[in-house]
Amino acid sequence: MAALVCLTALAGGAAHAAEADVRRVWQILDYLAVDYSGAVQDGKVVAQSEYDEMREFAQTAHDKIAALENKPERATLLRESEALQAEIAAKSEASKVGGLAKALANHLIAVYPVPLAPTALPNLKLGAAVYAASCAACHGVSGNGDGALAKQLDPRPIAFTDQGRARQRSVFALYQAASQGIAGTAMPAFGQLSEDERWAVAMYLGTFAHDDKQREQGERLWKESEKARGEVAGLDHFVRMTEAELAGSIGAEQAAATMAYLHARPEALAAPRANLGLARERLHHSVAAFKAGKLKDAAELALSSYLDGVEPYEQALAAREGALKDQIEVAMGQYRSLIASKAPAVEVEAAAARIDALFTEADQVLAASGADASAAFFGSLTILLREGIEALLVVVAMIAFLKQAKRPDVLPYVHAGWVGALAAGGVTWAIATYAVSISGANREVTEGLSSLFAAIVLLSVGVWMHQKSVAGQWQAYLRERMSAALNRRSAFFMFALAFVAVYREVFETILFYAALWGQGNDGAILAGLGVGVLCLALITVLLLRYSARLPIGIFFSVSSWLVAILAVVLTGKGVAALQEAGWIAPSALSAPRLELLGVYPSIIGLTAQAAVLLLVLAFFLRNARPKAAGVGR
Repeated sequence: MAALVCLTALAGGAAHAAEADVRRVWQILDYLAVDYSGAVQDGKVVAQSEYDEMREFAQTAHDKIAALENKPERATLLRESEALQAEIAAKSEASKVGGLAKALANHLIAVYPVPLAPTALPNLKLGAAVYAASCAACHGVSGNGDGALAKQLDPRPIAFTDQGRARQRSVFALYQAASQGIAGTAMPAFGQLSEDERWAVAMYLGTFAHDDKQREQGERLWKESEKARGEVAGLDHFVRMTEAELAGSIGAEQAAATMAYLHARPEALAAPRANLGLARERLHHSVAAFKAGKLKDAAELALSSYLDGVEPYEQALAAREGALKDQIEVAMGQYRSLIASKAPAVEVEAAAARIDALFTEADQVLAASGADASAAFFGSLTILLREGIEALLVVVAMIAFLKQAKRPDVLPYVHAGWVGALAAGGVTWAIATYAVSISGANREVTEGLSSLFAAIVLLSVGVWMHQKSVAGQWQAYLRERMSAALNRRSAFFMFALAFVAVYREVFETILFYAALWGQGNDGAILAGLGVGVLCLALITVLLLRYSARLPIGIFFSVSSWLVAILAVVLTGKGVAALQEAGWIAPSALSAPRLELLGVYPSIIGLTAQAAVLLLVLAFFLRNARPKAAGVGR
């Protein structure tokens, strides 16, 4: 557990540092695209200091890209960066330099995906208050760049009312400027402001370049034009979009009106699409990467689309529309298989289109039933029972075995294992909530490896139990062998099995509850949790009572089959989790899925389960053969 905590913290710290570098490069490139026209016009330098700044920023971007994690596509990014530097050195037209800078920025995000959107809708009232307190002194009350301190600054503060600049600048670019400042200017980093405050003021700044007439026109357009809504595609996409980019698809006048309305009314972006916005964005980037021949990036983005974009909503969706949740999971597995097999681009695009339609349907379900307390209650209850019963079967089997074997001295090791797993789950929750963010891939790796470890242990225990159940020599065995068999090393082994079996389920349960919490039904979720605990307690009592009444031979025979079946189930779940994490190649097929039995539509997963099942049957038949021979004689 200590190793897991340390590795998770280190990985989280490194990931945050890499994200900051990627964001910084994106900001530099965005700044270049917007401000280069003020340095060079008609092939001539019109402002030497600004031109020098452009060259410096381009070199900085190149150096930071070179220092990022070594991926195959990094070399291409560096060549694109060098091409941008060459055009700046040649004093090329602003449109060409700006286009190269934007293209490089978009390519960077495709190769090194980082979150580029707020977690909640920006609050304009908060943004106005932050602007008045922190920005107006330089940029002016009306955003004209004429604040009380403006004359003392070189270069002068920009005017947010400048429509030319506003057309080229996204909300994210303004957020980045507030977060990290702008080198070479008096613009500082406002690190003392919260994330919400920086996003709020960034959204508010976009209101200065538009008037009421444009906002009214934009409101009508937003309600009537499906094309405009489709091009913006929710908050995640909007904050990275510029007015100039939108104008390329719906026209300059319509783009200005749409942007005017959305900057003033960000709540209009709270459409159902917002829930799976990240999943949709990563999916679209994945398709683009595949079409560009970047198979590794396409696969990574496809994984991120599911693990980081869909999985946080999976249990909330399962509680309302379980079949739809399964359809999304199967469709995304098939999509990853198409990428891995280098299928034709037409097939990949068609698969992505089907998934996008499922995302839209899922968003509608989540939005329509977000306030359904009964769904939250049953979702909470189902989660706890599903995860709890799996762990319970393993622990109860171990306790019953030790009681039948008359070895109560080993019971404390088992109890210490499951109690320790619960405590470790609490530590995991604290780490995931307050210290670092556990990525979707890390979640699946933890669950997958834990499942396979438990499956291996259970398989060996099941074979051992079955061997003893057919031997017919229990009393002699217990007298002569039990003390040797259950030595101190075995006791610690039982502690490890109890810990892993329970921690795996606790880990997954915590993540599921984190996804459900905070949706307005916390009381119903707690009620479902309480009922689930009572149900698990009742099941525990019944299992222990009836297992204790079984004759020892029958008990071991039944238990051997139970743990063998659990080994098959956990094998399927372990393979599925590692496939979702990208550790095992995807191998989706058209087949039903039965999560309770660990059966997933995967060739590798089903093959692994079949192999474990055949291994179990072979050992069990071998154990039974001597008994049959003895009866014949």
